[in-house]
Amino acid sequence: MRRNHSEPLLPPPAPPHSRRWWTLGVVALAQLMVVLDATVVNIALPSAQAELGFTDGQRQWVVTAYSLAFGSLLLLGGRLSDLIGRKRTFLIGLVGFAGASALGGAAQSFEWLVGARALQGTFGALLAPTALAVLTTTFTIPKERSRAFGVFGAIAGAGGAIGLLLGGFLTEYLDWRWSLYINVLIAIVAFAGALVFVSAGARTEPRPRLDIPGTVLASGALFLLVYGFSNAETDGWGSPSCWVMLVSSGVLLIAFVLWQRRAAHPLLPLSIVRDRNRGAAFLSVLIAGACMFGVFLFVTYYLQTGLHFTPVQTGLAFLPMIASLVLAAQLSTNIFLPRFGPKVLVPIGMLLGATGMVYLTHLTLDSTYAADILAPLAIVGLGMGTIMPASIQTATLGVNRDFAGVASATVNTSQQVGGSIGTALLNTLAATAATSYVTEHLPASPSVLAEAALHSYSVAYWWAAGFFLFGAVLSALLFRRAGHGLSVAHARSVAAEPAPDGAAEPQQA
Repeated sequence: MRRNHSEPLLPPPAPPHSRRWWTLGVVALAQLMVVLDATVVNIALPSAQAELGFTDGQRQWVVTAYSLAFGSLLLLGGRLSDLIGRKRTFLIGLVGFAGASALGGAAQSFEWLVGARALQGTFGALLAPTALAVLTTTFTIPKERSRAFGVFGAIAGAGGAIGLLLGGFLTEYLDWRWSLYINVLIAIVAFAGALVFVSAGARTEPRPRLDIPGTVLASGALFLLVYGFSNAETDGWGSPSCWVMLVSSGVLLIAFVLWQRRAAHPLLPLSIVRDRNRGAAFLSVLIAGACMFGVFLFVTYYLQTGLHFTPVQTGLAFLPMIASLVLAAQLSTNIFLPRFGPKVLVPIGMLLGATGMVYLTHLTLDSTYAADILAPLAIVGLGMGTIMPASIQTATLGVNRDFAGVASATVNTSQQVGGSIGTALLNTLAATAATSYVTEHLPASPSVLAEAALHSYSVAYWWAAGFFLFGAVLSALLFRRAGHGLSVAHARSVAAEPAPDGAAEPQQA
């Protein structure tokens, strides 16, 4: 019987390999490097701008160049890891990312820095889905898989905050260039670990060919989507450049779906996305990624401009959120997810996130960190630690190893697109609210400007809370109940996984 490549079959799971916990350490280190790089440069931007002499209008391209390359090439990077081997792709990604980071750290002009950031995003798109795919195919025992995804999910959620902390220390005590050079040191350690501990894995024979039309359509759609939202952030939602890009992205995305239905070797088999649990997981990651920028962006502004925190103090202020996120990630994946499934866990995480956002709306010009900011940050951390590991584990569970890379890339794409949407949408809403506030309180004074900024942050927090509530309802409706209504692929995967010590493991949704 001829195999239909759009509906991948599930081979028996490979036996767990003996160095899998060292593999987790290597993968976690690489993932941390990619995730924190999205924010570690932010705090260094003013220093880089002063030295290289670029304008405020040009400044956003240092961030956008990375997100454009990263977001548009993720699916291609994930598929390449399936085709040429995960260990080889992982090593190439590490070397390329380190080289691009060294190039950016040595930048002598604005164009040089932007080019290096785009190159970082390109190799990041190769590295991020490969890291998750290595994790997916390495851990086959359910309990161990939960622990591994708890660590990975915690890094995915907390990496941005760690980037702010690290960026503050490096900028204040060394130089802004070390926010890029630090990746070289991390990559060297990860490369040495990957050579020793990451398994090459079995090759698929015969190897399917790369879906060139699907790659062009998907990369083009994602590029235009991220670029359109970036233009919305800088030029406003009414600008033609914004809407032309977004509409064109929608057209290419529709064309991509139609092509995947008939392609002999699809870039993204639609059966992966159509699975109800995986679809809900991808949407949950997207919504959580969008809302997180309501914390990172506006709390950072408030701490530095309102409370006059230094870069290091700003980074340290996020430590309670990181601690609560890591705690929640371990508890959710090891204890609560096997018992209750994502249908219960993810909505609870969304509600916690909404609670933290509403709490932040009560900040005033006289608020203090200990009394007014620490608690909501910890609550948001608990929410993200509940959402991200459960969603990531559910999104990759039951996927054929031949398609683990592209399924992992879809998780990363969801988070990246969510971050782009969140940055553009929340920043635009905040800017509009600030302008309206100043107009209503003319003539403007320094106190009015400060109050307008605070009002704009509050508006962004309310919108982020609304997104979290929408995510709670959506995830509660879409996820299946634990142990009920599993897809055939999911059920076969869980049933086939060996339990440690011969014990029967409960099925997870």
